[in-house]
Amino acid sequence: MTSSAQPPHSAGDPQDDSDKTPLQHEHDVALATHDEDAPTEDTPTEAPSTADTTATDTATIDADEAALARHEELSVPASEQIRAEDSDDDITEKLRAQGVKIGKFGIAPRVFWPSMLVILAVGFVGVAFPERTGTVFTSVQGWIVSTLGWYYMLIVGGFVAFTVVVGLSRMGDIRLGRDDEEPEFGVFSWFAMLFAAGMGIGLVFYGVGEPLTYATVSPKPGWEGSEAELQGLAMAQTFIHWGLHPWSIYSVIGLALAYAIHRRGRPVSIRWALEPLLGYRVKGWMGDAIDILAIFGTVFGVATSLGLGVQQISAGMAAMGIVDSTDNTLLVILIIVITFLATLSVVSGLGAGIRWLSNINLSLAGLLLISMLVLGPTVFLLQNFVESLGVYLANLMQMTFDVGAYQRGEEAASWFTGWTIFYWGWWIAWSPFVGVFIARISKGRTIRQFVAGVLLVPTIVGFLWFAVMGGSGLFRQMYGEGDLVADGAVSVESALFQVLDGLPLGSILSVIAIILVAVFFITSSDSGSLVVDMLASGGHPNPPTWSRVVWALLEGFLATGLLLAGGLEALQAGSLITALPFSVVLILMCVSTIQALVVETRARDHIKRRQDMDRLRDYVTEELTGNLEEFPEFESYVDRRIDYRISRTRGVFARGRGRQHDRPAR
Repeated sequence: MTSSAQPPHSAGDPQDDSDKTPLQHEHDVALATHDEDAPTEDTPTEAPSTADTTATDTATIDADEAALARHEELSVPASEQIRAEDSDDDITEKLRAQGVKIGKFGIAPRVFWPSMLVILAVGFVGVAFPERTGTVFTSVQGWIVSTLGWYYMLIVGGFVAFTVVVGLSRMGDIRLGRDDEEPEFGVFSWFAMLFAAGMGIGLVFYGVGEPLTYATVSPKPGWEGSEAELQGLAMAQTFIHWGLHPWSIYSVIGLALAYAIHRRGRPVSIRWALEPLLGYRVKGWMGDAIDILAIFGTVFGVATSLGLGVQQISAGMAAMGIVDSTDNTLLVILIIVITFLATLSVVSGLGAGIRWLSNINLSLAGLLLISMLVLGPTVFLLQNFVESLGVYLANLMQMTFDVGAYQRGEEAASWFTGWTIFYWGWWIAWSPFVGVFIARISKGRTIRQFVAGVLLVPTIVGFLWFAVMGGSGLFRQMYGEGDLVADGAVSVESALFQVLDGLPLGSILSVIAIILVAVFFITSSDSGSLVVDMLASGGHPNPPTWSRVVWALLEGFLATGLLLAGGLEALQAGSLITALPFSVVLILMCVSTIQALVVETRARDHIKRRQDMDRLRDYVTEELTGNLEEFPEFESYVDRRIDYRISRTRGVFARGRGRQHDRPAR
């Protein structure tokens, strides 16, 4: 079984060093050095002292050689690896050499057409039969939560454990690239891009309303305590939803992709992350199915974000008096307008589009955060950050595995459906997009650096964001005007604008918030379209512009269909449903990654042991031959042993003769 179109080179085959992986080169050097003085068939050696030792050594050598062979099998020759200077035609040929099926117009037809047709069908059904579609979505969502809620909670906790263990283990020393390759981006630039990946419409949409909802009208089933205790638990639960847990999901897929892309030379496609487990099957229908599921997840995740975004934009417009009320007509108009702007960004190209918008994102988000911290109750917000962090750490394990087993009833099921289980489904559906992004920017990092950066940087940024946003809402409701809860409910989409209205320069900050959400909308659509287009083009890093436009329009169309089919509930159900099959892919990805890393670790250990033995042999030989004259008795013994060996060596046709000769006296 091979992972490329050409068979792997054996140790004895001539091969240009530029066409080898770092591990292959180390192996060849060690093998050549080790074999220089190895005994030939005509020079018998003394047998080991016991048969057990021989069997053990043979088994170890066989296992190590198997690990080396398996690692080489998973590595792509350098001539087939995609490089930045390659033309689009060269990239296409290299993809085909690796077994990717590229058809006309630069797309992978077995992935592109099934994905597009299914998404179109869901969008059309949602627009044509909104009530029935909403009923079906709600029913499926209810079944998933009631039957498989424990499964979502368990696997997300498992993903956290997986990433931490891999990062802290010996496998964390493996570099995502060649062993001597420096990181593509500096530390601060890399952190800034991880920060950008951690920001999104969801942080703006839920920033104020989520902790406030938990602390007031909808505490988690089973919570008891004073008002102050509920506030701390509310902030801790929000940290659970936006901290280590989602980023461990992204780490699983990001690490698997980064290893496949930068270490093994594979294209940017989800299927190759499973190659160590599935082997050549990733080039067939299994690989196609994996990429199709990734496209479904990404498109539904983007559509969910877009639906949340237009709801908040409309709420901001109503709060500022631009519109009298919000309805589906306004939401659809907003989707059309912003999807059109996102399409313009797609047509403008990656450099002029996504990067320019990302800079605006960071600037506006930073300005809004600092303004609320400075103009609001600054001391309380800082205290809220510190105390919430303590409550989070104290309740981390319990909240991770709290599936509501002892809180029966419709109210408990409704809470988990609308919050924790929805979030886990959303993050899993969204993971292909974020995973591809963080994999592409992490070339040259070690696995330990990757895990530490991806888990810690966005988590800390998210904690600070919610401490300021959520803390501002809690302060206004609990210690200020107390007007954020109306008729026993919190308007999550409009709570931010109510808080901003009570601050100096509130109107200006509200305009900034609306622009921020709109730019996040455009960025999500633009970036999501790029990732989906790469997956639908066999992993081509420069997919056709026309297909990116198609995917951008499809994301807007799907968001429209889901909004008409039930608004926020339909958006949540769509993410949860698409996440279920892809969660299985993530579990297999963990197994596949471990297999590949164990194989490489063993192969590296084997090469290191061989090099250490060579150095030890050279040292001992030099010491013995250099000081031989000082020990005439030992020199005489060595001479007799040499004479004996010469007398025993009689050539190929005389093998076996003289075996009854007596050994020289010791």
